[in-house]
Amino acid sequence: MTVDEEKAVLTRYERRDASNSGSEGEHFSTVVAADGTLKGFANMSLDLVGKPLPSSERSEQIARDFLREAAPDLIPRMKISWIKPHDEPIRIVRNGRGETVTLTGMKMKARNQADGRWFWVIVGADERPMVFERDIVWITFPGHRKTEKWLHDGWLKEQATSKPT
Repeated sequence: MTVDEEKAVLTRYERRDASNSGSEGEHFSTVVAADGTLKGFANMSLDLVGKPLPSSERSEQIARDFLREAAPDLIPRMKISWIKPHDEPIRIVRNGRGETVTLTGMKMKARNQADGRWFWVIVGADERPMVFERDIVWITFPGHRKTEKWLHDGWLKEQATSKPT
């Protein structure tokens, strides 16, 4: 696979018991560039649904601590755009019926002023990073990202259905 025309590897882990697995279900996924750079990860877990979120201040502290360990190169020229709740849908099976629940975390969205690319850390209710994405190319008008969304099942589904047969 490629991310902005650079080679990378997508790895996806699902629950051993296979519950809530498959597209749009619970998973832990990573994207790692060919040079070993962690481009992102997502921890989509039912355990984090419906619980109180950390404050903006606490979320920023957790995000900064994570960046110091996982992506210290982003910190020197980081400009935080905002910190606010962010929702991600996940599909689960409850009492034999499929349903979509909302997983909410506190998203710290920032820009790397060295190259103009965006990055973010979403902190979960357990006060741990649940999503991290970096080096996101943003198209200002009409206002959407150019970088592929390999960690997002909805985007993966769109790609699968838009491929010519």
